[in-house]
Amino acid sequence: MFRPCIDLHEGKVKQIVGGTLNDSGAGLRTNFVSEKPAAWFAELYKRDDLKGGHIILLGPGNEAPARDALAAYPGGLHLGGGVNSENARAWLDAGASHVIVTSWVFHEGCVDWERLTELVTMIGKRRLVLDLSCRKREGEYFIVTDRWQKFTNEKLSGALLQNLATHCDEFLIHAADVEGLCRGVDHELVEKLAEWTPLPTTYAGGAKSLTDLEEMTRISRGRIDLTIGSALDIFGGSGVKYADVVEFNRQHAASG
Repeated sequence: MFRPCIDLHEGKVKQIVGGTLNDSGAGLRTNFVSEKPAAWFAELYKRDDLKGGHIILLGPGNEAPARDALAAYPGGLHLGGGVNSENARAWLDAGASHVIVTSWVFHEGCVDWERLTELVTMIGKRRLVLDLSCRKREGEYFIVTDRWQKFTNEKLSGALLQNLATHCDEFLIHAADVEGLCRGVDHELVEKLAEWTPLPTTYAGGAKSLTDLEEMTRISRGRIDLTIGSALDIFGGSGVKYADVVEFNRQHAASG
């Protein structure tokens, strides 16, 4: 299935080449900046009954538009970016169906199980999505944090996903090396995720055509959902029509 997204940077809906995002802003490559507010996209997704999409806050200055989007589609979107035990409940109260957490549950390069348990106790595993976005190094996929710039010591594996699955409802995985490049999805990673994941999982990164969505469904045997960003026409892309992915979901739901 297709899962929609709203990526917020400096208060605007943008599509950014993932590997260029950093604290300094130097070298940032942006594919698209929308003139429409985040709430417009949320209303669109609500109209077309697209559930389980994500709002990602890429740095400060995005809280107000994120709240507007959640208010436009209460219970329909996940929210991530700077989420921790102090603000997770507030985002859920603002209308997020789930919060997405990544950097906060890693400490000194490893999963901080104490923090993760604390968060689950506070909001419940059914409201938590773990972002295990990754980059490839020496033939292995390592989880990356801090806007995908910092490698952790944690390699994606079946064992890790099994352990983490007891603490969350879904996984979100951006393939940061190909994010925003529109050169196709990382099929090797998709195949591994389909083999390993015990939970609903959404993959994002590199999708360039409707064929990618069809291939994702085939390769993963329907186990992995796909987010399409920069290639989508509502984000200025030319590879995929939004109307086509909406229709794909409708047909997939009807056949399922």
